[in-house]
Amino acid sequence: MSKQVKTIENALGRPVPVEINGRPAIPFQGVGQYIPTGRKYGPRIRSCADYPSDGDKRVATIKDALIRCGIRDGMTISTHHHLRDGDTVANMVFQAIHELGVKNIVWYPSASFACHAGLIDRMKDGTIQRIEGSMNGPLGRFTSIGGMEGMAVLRSHGGRYQAVQDGEVVIDIAVISAPAADAFGNANGVRGPAACGLLGFALADSQYADHVVVVTDNLEPFPCIPWQIHGNYVDYVVEVPSIGDPAKIVSGTTQITKSPDRLLIAEWAVQFAMEAGLVRNGFSFQAGAGGTSLSFSIFLAELMRKNGIKARFVRGGSNQYMTAMLEEGLTDYILDGQTFDLEGVRSMRENPAHQNTSPFTSYNYHGKGNFASMVDIAILGATEVDVNFHANVVTHSDGLLLHGIGGWQNCLFGRCVILPIPLFRDRIPVIRDAVTTLCGPGELVDVIVTERGIAINPRRQDLFDALKNTTLPLRTIEELKTEAETICGGPPAAPKLGEEIVAAIKWVDGTVIDCVRRVILD
Repeated sequence: MSKQVKTIENALGRPVPVEINGRPAIPFQGVGQYIPTGRKYGPRIRSCADYPSDGDKRVATIKDALIRCGIRDGMTISTHHHLRDGDTVANMVFQAIHELGVKNIVWYPSASFACHAGLIDRMKDGTIQRIEGSMNGPLGRFTSIGGMEGMAVLRSHGGRYQAVQDGEVVIDIAVISAPAADAFGNANGVRGPAACGLLGFALADSQYADHVVVVTDNLEPFPCIPWQIHGNYVDYVVEVPSIGDPAKIVSGTTQITKSPDRLLIAEWAVQFAMEAGLVRNGFSFQAGAGGTSLSFSIFLAELMRKNGIKARFVRGGSNQYMTAMLEEGLTDYILDGQTFDLEGVRSMRENPAHQNTSPFTSYNYHGKGNFASMVDIAILGATEVDVNFHANVVTHSDGLLLHGIGGWQNCLFGRCVILPIPLFRDRIPVIRDAVTTLCGPGELVDVIVTERGIAINPRRQDLFDALKNTTLPLRTIEELKTEAETICGGPPAAPKLGEEIVAAIKWVDGTVIDCVRRVILD
């Protein structure tokens, strides 16, 4: 299929395809401007008469389950990524599909990792026609150079749920990796050798897919409680020796950054939040699992202790530092979307105040509100930002598609969005005139914290007013860009790109905010 399609400029001036994989696409119209119509997608009705009365839905193999689900050419198959780089189930699924001779599958993962690099062979032989989901590393690079037949589609975690809920993506067969499950299909992620914490990213798959298969290496007697996935949605259960490598699912410890520059960035971000009046009794925050974000959480906890401040809730990805805050009484709740280390898994298993969430509750933009806009401080990263505060998280300045969106776009609706990022990486400036790929509009990015100064978005006069007596080095975004280019010897070289669109970037409402073009390698 040719990916040289007709384009139209969206509300941010970015040319985007009017058609994606043969279906009409809606260009980004502005934040909050596209209002959906119609009703949610409904999967077909099933009858209990077609399922075992004793509740035992086990079948022998993944291949057997796929056959019973009616696997055929062109289907959409989904998997989830809670097992991260330790996942083995997606590879088993596509090996079975390959052996069955089925072609042109649309793979709909919540994310992919380096462990899925072998699926490049399945794209080369026609088993997989395209990926609609976040791609990391090898799969992203393969897509960037034009290796995928169809056009990839990248969505946020909330955007993925929205696409399924709205019927934009219809999942034919969902395969859910479950660290603990019973023969009826009830499942959770808090027990078993591959315990990963929760299974929220697979919720939409279980609710809306035509067929659902649970794959587990830890079968428990009915009922498997808590049931993060309800067996009433599940068609078949398959036992396998292992669903994943625990060493690559979670780590025993999560390390804070040791970089003096990154530590300074984290300290300044915390001081900024405090002086801006964002850190107060009953506040909330969300920070990721990267080294700078972890350092922010540690410095913030110290400040809260010192000033007798308690948060109402913190949003995860959880880790040992966040769970320590909960157990110390620095927050009432963790509302967790993904657990990043063994302490997070233990805490979720043992502490009822450590609540698992899903993209439906946290991020779905086509819902009656969600948690994202209720978070006071959102700490996020970026590969690039520009002088209009637009940000990029999927490509680098060379144009290579190496990262997924995750929950990043959804978190932009927090009350104060702070990007603590270095001024340059590998002597390549991070601040540009225009980002290579626009993933988030600048009107939603409030503050950029670098090791050489802090830039506040001119839209946030309230933050300027709050910081008028600060000792922090406030600078304009243009000043930071100029300094970075002076240090690095100029702006980054423009990437060598072809006309072919290899991936579309969806906004949280399902519209197209930008696209990724094929990279021409030297």
